[in-house]
Amino acid sequence: MFSRIILFSGMLAATAAFTAGCGGSAGSKGEKAVVAGFYPLAFAAEQIAVAGTAVRNLTPAGAEPHDLELTPADVRAVDDAALVLYLGEGFMPGLETAVEQRDNRSLDLLAGEDLNGGKDEDGEVVLDPHVWLDPNRYAAMVRAIGVELGQTEAAVRLAGKLERLDAEFRRGLATCKRRQIVTSHAAFGYLAARYGLEQVPLEGLSPEAEPSARGIADLADLVKTSGVTTVFFETLVSPKLAETVAREAGVETAVLNPLEGLTDDEISSGEDYFSVMRSNLAALQKALGCRT
Repeated sequence: MFSRIILFSGMLAATAAFTAGCGGSAGSKGEKAVVAGFYPLAFAAEQIAVAGTAVRNLTPAGAEPHDLELTPADVRAVDDAALVLYLGEGFMPGLETAVEQRDNRSLDLLAGEDLNGGKDEDGEVVLDPHVWLDPNRYAAMVRAIGVELGQTEAAVRLAGKLERLDAEFRRGLATCKRRQIVTSHAAFGYLAARYGLEQVPLEGLSPEAEPSARGIADLADLVKTSGVTTVFFETLVSPKLAETVAREAGVETAVLNPLEGLTDDEISSGEDYFSVMRSNLAALQKALGCRT
């Protein structure tokens, strides 16, 4: 249902032939581009690839990547791209199908990684794909992409920025009154584990699950007894469950962004991975009563 991140690429020499344009079309006829399934992969490619590389994010601004349906133009872009980055095993099934029909070499970025597991609404075990929310794990992905693109120095620079971000989180979350975070779905397991927090999700790894009325009451009771002050919701999915549970428990709500994509407003404001992660840190510090 979730999980592998796979790189499909042509020869490394094709990198130099990539052409201009980020986040838009894959380029005109004869041009080679990087195509990414959703924001974290597109951001990494844009930061690492040589200047002028065309990077296309298949997930539109404000859309949830789990629900992505490829258009014929998207399928052609995937087929023509020199490099495709995506999450497999059902995370983005349409893109996965399109990629599997390509003849190009593939590289699984999560091969050998120790991934968290969880259960879906049917009780089946699934792997948690949200590794990019741990700056250290994301840095490892960045380095692997840099090797694939033949841009190791650029990748090392970006990984260094991620390591400094990790240090900010470690300092910012070192001394807090509380360690539990209540989230709308279980997207923050890697982040929580990295910084000694305990994630209490209202839903599982899939944000589409909907608890019953009894389940909502139980969740509200859990929030009350845990002593937390905040229920976190996300920007790309409905906040209804989080708001209902928070209201029943008499606590506040706040945004904790899983960075699966940016909204139009965030893009217009110049937000990126780093600024959103720092906003997440500030929200956590406030909710957990951290000493800064």
